[in-house]
Amino acid sequence: MALVSESEIEAFVEAHPAWAREGDAIARTYEFADFNESMGFVTRVALAAEKSDHHPDIGVRWNKVTLTLSTHSEGGVTPKDLDLADRCDGLA
Repeated sequence: MALVSESEIEAFVEAHPAWAREGDAIARTYEFADFNESMGFVTRVALAAEKSDHHPDIGVRWNKVTLTLSTHSEGGVTPKDLDLADRCDGLA
């Protein structure tokens, strides 16, 4: 799978301002009311990631969940990352 262009990443971030470019990845931190809500979100993300066979890096800090998306085998951001990011926004 080919990497998306810088302009495609910029367009995605412009349309999804909570996401940011971080090196060869895109990342976003979601904030929830408490740990229980955070873990519910992580579970929904895990199920979506498994279904799409594309897995984000996930960091949990009580009521905050950070997702970092990059296609490691390609060395950067691919359409799979943008699709999963959009899907995760819908799960939040």
